[in-house]
Order: sequence, then structure tokens, then C-alpha cells
Amino acid sequence: MTDAVITVARPRIQWGRATVALAVAVFLLVFLVIPVVRVIFVAFLDPHTGAFTLINFVDFFNTSLFLESFWNSIYVAGMAVICSTLIALPLAYFTTRFNFKGAVLIQSLGFIPLIMTPFVGAVAMQMIFGSNGTLNLLLGDWFGINVPFMRGLNAVIFVQSIHYFPFILINLSASLVTIDRTMEESAQNLGAHGFRLFRRVVFPLAMPGYVAGASIVFLKVFDDLGTPLLLNVNNMLAPQGYLRITTIGINDPMGYVISVLLVVFSLGAVWGALLTLRGKDYATTQKGGGGLSKRDLRPWEQVGCYAVVAFILLVVLSPHIGLLLLSFGTVWSFAPLPDAYTMAHYAEVFKTSPQFITNTLLYSSVAALIDVVLGTAIAYIVMRTDLAGRRWLDYVAMSAIAIPGLVLGIGYLRTFYDFQLPWSGQSLASWWVILAIALSVRRLPYALRACSAGLHQVSEALEESAENLGATKWRTIKRVVVPLMLGAILAGFVTSFATAAVELSTTIMLVTSETDAPLSYGIYVFMQTPAGRGAGAALGVIAVVIVGLATYLSHRVIEESSRSHTMTAP
Repeated sequence: MTDAVITVARPRIQWGRATVALAVAVFLLVFLVIPVVRVIFVAFLDPHTGAFTLINFVDFFNTSLFLESFWNSIYVAGMAVICSTLIALPLAYFTTRFNFKGAVLIQSLGFIPLIMTPFVGAVAMQMIFGSNGTLNLLLGDWFGINVPFMRGLNAVIFVQSIHYFPFILINLSASLVTIDRTMEESAQNLGAHGFRLFRRVVFPLAMPGYVAGASIVFLKVFDDLGTPLLLNVNNMLAPQGYLRITTIGINDPMGYVISVLLVVFSLGAVWGALLTLRGKDYATTQKGGGGLSKRDLRPWEQVGCYAVVAFILLVVLSPHIGLLLLSFGTVWSFAPLPDAYTMAHYAEVFKTSPQFITNTLLYSSVAALIDVVLGTAIAYIVMRTDLAGRRWLDYVAMSAIAIPGLVLGIGYLRTFYDFQLPWSGQSLASWWVILAIALSVRRLPYALRACSAGLHQVSEALEESAENLGATKWRTIKRVVVPLMLGAILAGFVTSFATAAVELSTTIMLVTSETDAPLSYGIYVFMQTPAGRGAGAALGVIAVVIVGLATYLSHRVIEESSRSHTMTAP
């Protein structure tokens, strides 16, 4: 009798899984694959005849401005990786190699730049490090010099390095604490010490973490749009792509050529990272490896170590300090600090532009909800079914992390602009729901990895037990799998929400009116004029608070989930 029930139920269950997989595949096809493929396809079309051609790429490399922008983008991304390494390496090495008070606090402070996107802090850094900023005014009074920290490409490199170095810090620290300690001890027994030990043994063993962080920094700097625009540095690829599409029109081929180059170099950064580590063995002989053997510092070494760390932290926290001062300052011009302080900028924001905040909360919530639904579905299909081609769902969804926001925005305009909503006649590309979907596609990899990690911790035996007790597959998922994955799902939701709240590259391409605009767009608009910088800074502080709270909640959810899993584990 039991066999008869199973024989009847099996086709319905397979059909349900296939339907969900098909729905996910259609979503990814419509909102990720088709827009990106259309951008690439148009780059190879003659704008006059519609025939296949390479003339657009020839024109690109024959135009001095585009060629200059191309090399500038590579130069800025490469220099940002080098500068980020110079900031992250001492912090990672000191806090994992030596015993001294405050190591945990230093690591925590080092991660703070991640809760503020670079374009938000760019103007604040102008106020501190610009030609007429706090530091140069003091240097001028004391020594009669003016250092061009925030001039041209240097400004972009400086701002990006300050904001993105935590990616190297996080990954490098993780690698250093899992290095096989016996390798270090063997090298010391053979006479390697000091810098030679670090150069020949420690750093090569930590290479996987460093390469992972460096490739992320290169990728994010290369396709960043907001920071160069706010610093008025337009001779880079992403700003040129944005300016061509918004000033000449959606049919301009150069915008598509630039988009193709952004995609190629983003994928190239990921491929280069894999190539760097290919054929090398970094495995440890014991679980965790033990990490570097820590030693106590001598008094003079402690002073030097604290001085270096304090200097680095002061620099990397300067955007947050500057943004806070700017948001409360009345007038801040040609003076080390604002003339006076006021709450007027916050009152202006809440009185005249509250829609920026409410839109952000709405769009980010919708995007995060879509992400966790898709992430849970993809994770379950990949790990719990034997459907043909199921791993492609994971590959396609994860590829979104290498697609620049500018490219996705152009692709949405090209794909959805001609579709009109039947009830309003509005273009589908300018509907706020499309913006929320675009944000969800950009952040889907974060939620997917969180959901996959959560499902890894759910034993299949629990699902089999529920089904043996008579629960259907759907009821098992709803009453057993999802509750056990809840911590990971919430972590994915919060991570997607926090990162979507400050997304600018896609937003700036799809927003058509301020009534539909989120915080990132409002900050960009306010920061365009000196009179609006106070209100823009106030919006920036609100964005930082939202992202900071979301990040804190994410960590709490992950900790609680790990603690409860540990307590319930046999």
C-alpha cells in the first residue's frame, strides 16, 4: 500500500520541482541574461545598417578620449589594489602575528569603511584632503606646502583604496590565521627570520586570501561609476559609458562598447585570480593550520606598532568623520572645520525629501525578499534534486557579481524601454518595480551563498523523517527546511538589503524622477552643488546608519544561528 502511494505521488513532486526551477530560470533569463546579452550584441552592430561589425571597437580605440579612459581605468584599478594592500597588509599582519591589546578592536574598526560606499565619502574626503581642505590648510599654515591628495585620478585612487581595502584585510586575515604553523617553524629552524620569513613563507602561504581580496578590489574599482562622477573625473570608462548613454542617447554604440569592456575586465579579474592559484598547493596538514605563532612585542615595538595602526585607522575613518561634520556644519569653506553646527540639514532632508528614505526602504526590502526567495529555491534545487542542468542556475545567478551596475542599467533600458505599462502608459524601464528587480539581480549572489550555506547545515535525514511521517514535499520544505534555514535566510536578506540601499550605478541609469529615487540618487543630486552638500551629507549619514544597523543585525543573526546550531548538534 505504501509503494502504491509513492508511485502515485512521485510524478507530482518532480513536476513541482521542475516548475520552480523553470520559473527561476525564466527570471534569470529575462532580468539578467537577455539584458546583458543585448548590450554585448548591440556593441557588434553597425548603428546605421544593423549589420555585424567590429567598426565600433575600431572607432573606440582610435578615439583618444576613449583610449585615455581605458588606460586610466586600468591604472586606477591597479593602483587602488596596491594602495589597499599597503593599508590592509600591516593591519592583518600585526593583529594576527603579535600579542597586543586592542587587536580585536583594530580589526573591527578596519571593517567600518565597508558600511559606506565610496561615492558617499568622496565629498567628505574633499573637505579634509582637498586643496582647500583641513589637512592642506594646516600644512599651508605650518610648512607652506599643498599636497594634491584629491586631484584627478589620485583622488579616485585615494577614495577607492580607503573604502575597499577591507576586502583584502578580511580575506588576508582569514588566510593568516589558518596557515600551517609547522611550515613557519620549519622555515625558522632552517634560518629564515624577519622579512625574509614573511616574503618567502608567510605571504606565499596566505596568497589565496590575498588574491581573492585583490581581485574583488580591482573588479569594484574598475566598474565604479559614482566616485569618479562625484569627483568630476570623467576620463574613465564607467563615467564615459554613463555620459554617452545619457547625453547622446541609448543608440550610441560607444556606450555598448564600453559596457563590453567593463564585463570583459570584470570577468578577467575573476579568471586572473583563479589562474594565479592554479597548480599550487596551499593545503594544511591539520584542521585550521594553527595560524602564525604569536609573540609579545617589546615596548619600543609596541609604540611603533600602535603608531602605524593609529595612523592607518585615522586615515581610513576620515570619510566618516568628514561626513558627520559636513552634515552638521553650517558653512565649511576655506577653514579646517565648519564655522558652526546645526540640525538644519537633517530637518531639510526630512521635510523636503523624505521620499528618498522611504523609497530606499521599499526598494531594498523588495529586492532582498526576491533574493532570499530565489536564493532558497536555487540552493534547494541544486542540492536536493537531480534535475538536469540544475547547476547552471547557480552559475548564472553567481555571474551577476561580475556584471557592472552600469552594464545592467544600460541593458534594462535597451530591453524594457519600449514596453509600456497598460494602466499608465509609462515605460517599463522607468517603473520602480524594475529598479527593485535590478537591485535584486545585482545582490542575488550574496543571498544565494547565504542560503546555500544554511541548507548545507540541514540534514537530509530530517526531511526523510518528515516524509516518512506522511508530510508532503512542499509541507516538509515549509515546516522543516525553511525554519532550519531561517538564520541563513535572514542573514541573506539583511546583506542584500544593506548593499542594495546604497547602490548607485544601476540606480542612476534607471531613475527618471526624484519622486521615485532612492537615497543613493538623492545623495548624488544634493552633492552636485556646494549649497546641497550639507543635506547630501545628512542623507549620507542616514544611509550609513541604515547600512550599519543592517550589518549589525546580520552579524547577530549569523551568531545566533551558529550558536543554536551548535547547541542542537549531536
